[in-house]
Amino acid sequence: MHSRKDMDMGKKVGMVSLGCCKNRVDSEVLLGILRDQGYEIVSDPAEAEIVFVNTCGFIAPAKEESIDTIFEMAEYKNTGKLKKLFVTGCLSQRYPDTLYEEMPEVDGFMGVSDYERILEMLKRADEGERPVMIEDNERFIKNERMLTTPPYSAYVKISDGCDNKCTYCAIPLIRGKYRSRPYEDVMEECRAFAKKGVTELIFIAQDTSRYGNDFEGKQLLLTKLLHEASEIEGVEWIRVLYFYPDTVTDELLREMRDNPKICPYLDLPLQHIDRALLKRMNRRGTPEEIRSILARVREYGIYTRTTMIVGFPGETDEQFETLLNFVKETRFDRLGAFTYSPEDDTPAAEMPDQIDEEVKQKRLDQLMMLQQQISLESNQARIGQTPKVLVEGFEDGMYYGRSQLEAPEIDGVIRFSSDTDLVPGQYVRVQITDSDAYDLMGVMIE
Repeated sequence: MHSRKDMDMGKKVGMVSLGCCKNRVDSEVLLGILRDQGYEIVSDPAEAEIVFVNTCGFIAPAKEESIDTIFEMAEYKNTGKLKKLFVTGCLSQRYPDTLYEEMPEVDGFMGVSDYERILEMLKRADEGERPVMIEDNERFIKNERMLTTPPYSAYVKISDGCDNKCTYCAIPLIRGKYRSRPYEDVMEECRAFAKKGVTELIFIAQDTSRYGNDFEGKQLLLTKLLHEASEIEGVEWIRVLYFYPDTVTDELLREMRDNPKICPYLDLPLQHIDRALLKRMNRRGTPEEIRSILARVREYGIYTRTTMIVGFPGETDEQFETLLNFVKETRFDRLGAFTYSPEDDTPAAEMPDQIDEEVKQKRLDQLMMLQQQISLESNQARIGQTPKVLVEGFEDGMYYGRSQLEAPEIDGVIRFSSDTDLVPGQYVRVQITDSDAYDLMGVMIE
């Protein structure tokens, strides 16, 4: 490790973190390392002398956004104080050579698990090199993160990588094989956050429900982890995102139903329901098994969110109709969808019967119009309820926040009036009085 004294670079560091919340956690690790070495972290990249762009390489629009952002940041070399620009994350892990050739503006590239070597990278760049540090070493870095979320809420990554090998997905190519983070490390991080005033912990991974089954003993440990984390003093809520259908157990559903601190919210990306398409996607589980899991989730009274892909290679009009009918009958409380986009080096990109972009878009619009109505009716059914709400801010004369049934950044909010002054991070009781398709309206009652 090199210390700050070895370097004469600027001390002000800016970060642009793109893509998912798992990427955000990586950015926070990187910022934590730099902060601990005496760098000043600034929120405005125009003020920074060093800028990191943590990229997403998941699907075409995300890659485009990453590339646009890199060029946008490079402009600060002309218009701002920028001396060095670095690119980290999924895109540089996946395309290091191409980026190196095509982006001379960038002073160094780093993959998804090399952040411990960041000071070495800065030093080498300072000496005139353009380092490329892309090692597939699949490790977890133990370093105190610098939170970029509001101080009351934090993401906790419980595993990384993925073994599911879905034919459309590049994540195993980028992030490597599935590996659970050591149990005690996760608990230690949760306790440290709670001591600092974090009251909402959000467990994330590519596949959270599989947590622990790669340890000795091969047990699914998510239920135990949730239960123990919920007993940490100061923790009000724990939510979990990204379950895989066949590792959702009754034990897990019971814990979500019976433990008041666990948000009864199941985020279960299903992608499709047609048998032949699920097979082509290499998804585990049959349509019957998926329907059976959803029926159990409903029995436990747990809110459901899912994600679907439309326009997968070979998807016929009939198969799309099957998906629409499934969404109509299941009535997911929340549903996101995206059009299939071919990813380099994935089997689906080579499949025949690629669907025309116009058809994909039409199907997406049709699915989202259907879901808008379902979402509206699901929200209207909550009128009269009095959930506990985490206050997040104030705008247009109303406070807004989330209940246990709204995940940050992906779901709507609850807007409400209050006679007393509130601050972000407070928990209050709100009576729901109205709704639209995405947001709820209410009034504070205590």
